[in-house]
Formats: sequence, structure tokens, C-alpha cells
Amino acid sequence: MQPLTDSLANLADLRKEYKYAALDEGDVAVSPFEQFSRWFGEAKAVKALEPNAMTLATIDADGRPSARIVLVKGADENGFTFFTNYESRKATALAAHEDAALLFFWPELERQVRIEGKITKIAPQVSTAYYVSRPLGSKIGAWASPQSRVIADRKALQDLWDDAAKTQGNQPDRPPHWGGYCLKPTYLEFWQGRESRLHDRIVYSRDDSVAGKWSRSRLAP
Repeated sequence: MQPLTDSLANLADLRKEYKYAALDEGDVAVSPFEQFSRWFGEAKAVKALEPNAMTLATIDADGRPSARIVLVKGADENGFTFFTNYESRKATALAAHEDAALLFFWPELERQVRIEGKITKIAPQVSTAYYVSRPLGSKIGAWASPQSRVIADRKALQDLWDDAAKTQGNQPDRPPHWGGYCLKPTYLEFWQGRESRLHDRIVYSRDDSVAGKWSRSRLAP
């Protein structure tokens, strides 16, 4: 076995004591969406690096999990929205299993938010409205990239982009294979790092017996 490189040799010694804030049951909002809005606003206020970046975890048809970072583009009581290629690996997994999970991590605030629920495609007109708002280069990229497929090299990708730019012009229509998804949550967990690893974890679980009602509880760290 090859020895670990110097950069990996002391992994067990890496640790951070969390002291930024606390999270008590009496301090959180009744609605998990309001609580998320509060925390997201604070992440923006401290200029967190891409506060809208979230991990999306999916399960494919064979039961294998995979995760990647995507950007949330909408968040309200209807759920959390993001956009992607409908022919990508994540989309193929979502076609097999609509259950998925999201994770926001804001290290500047020593916080994370875990969200679980079911994901469905959003209305085509909503996808089109967002597509129109994107920069031209991103619009062309949606046409050019055969997302998640093997390509020969970087030049091949650039050639695809150049060809799409010539074909689509300055006002391309939304590709039929590109659009949005929305995760409607059934579970949200707000995690605040604390000293001695005694972290605060407040969970909202949807109460299906009453529309729009959520129960709250504290979990051990």
C-alpha cells in the first residue's frame, strides 16, 4: 500500500470548535419555510460563498445513490426549484425514483439545512421564463452540452458550443430537453454547530393529517 501524501496524513487531527450561535426551539419560526428564509438571508448577509448552492442526492433505478451540487433558483411553500438537462444522470435517476434530498451548508455560519421530499418537473412555461432570464452563454450551453455523456476532450465540447451558437443565434428557444424540477419537502432539519459536538438539530416534519401543518422536534447530535 502506498503511504498517504502529506496533505492527507493528518486527517484525523483536523477539527473545528463551533461557537457561532445556538438554535433553540423557542427561537425558530412556526413555518420551516420562514425559518429557511431567515437563515438564507443571514447567509447572504455574511456573504457566504454561493449561498444558493445545495447538494442534490438521488437514487437511480438500481438503488445506487449519487450526489452533486446544483443551484436553487426558487424557494417557497411550494418547494425548492432547480434547473438541469432532462437527459442528465440526475434526471435519469429522478425518472426512476422521485424521492430525493437536498443539503445546504453555510460554513461561515456553522449551519446546514437538510431537506427531504419528492421531486417533480415544473410547468414548461415556468422553465421557459427562467431560461429567457439566463445569460446568452448559458442559454447556448443548454443546447450544446450532452450532459453526463462521455466526450472526447475539451475541444469537442467547445466545438459543440460554437456550433450551437451559430445555429441558435442571439435569442435561442428553450431546449425541449432542459427545464426545472421542484422538491416538495416532507422533512427539514436545521443544524447549528455547537461546542463539544453538542450540535443543535431542530426538525420540521409534515403532518399529513392537517394541510400546511408541521410538527417540530429536537434531535440528539
